[in-house]
Amino acid sequence: MVAYCHPMVSDEDKVFKALADPSRRELLDRLHARNGQTLSELCQDHEMSRQAVTKHLGLLEDANLVVTAKKGREKLHYLNPVPINEISMRWIGKFEQGRLSALHNLKQALQEKEKET
Repeated sequence: MVAYCHPMVSDEDKVFKALADPSRRELLDRLHARNGQTLSELCQDHEMSRQAVTKHLGLLEDANLVVTAKKGREKLHYLNPVPINEISMRWIGKFEQGRLSALHNLKQALQEKEKET
């Protein structure tokens, strides 16, 4: 019998998985609006149970999108934008570069045509 090996999950895969869920994106939005919140604060005005919020925060921490720091007896949650920026640079930035180059070339061609007339 051949054993099936699961490939290691990359950090990038963890970020995409974390961002795929609307509840996790909402938690990130709430931290973006006000960084450094406790679990109790993140649970306020949320339709999820405290246990569900804790589970989502764990996945966000595993993807390095949320980092925590102890302040006295409280555990504060902070948004870490670095993984999202890395995704943006790799997956979005390179596609935008082609569009920007095309617009630049079009602008130059139009300017040259204007000079001819």
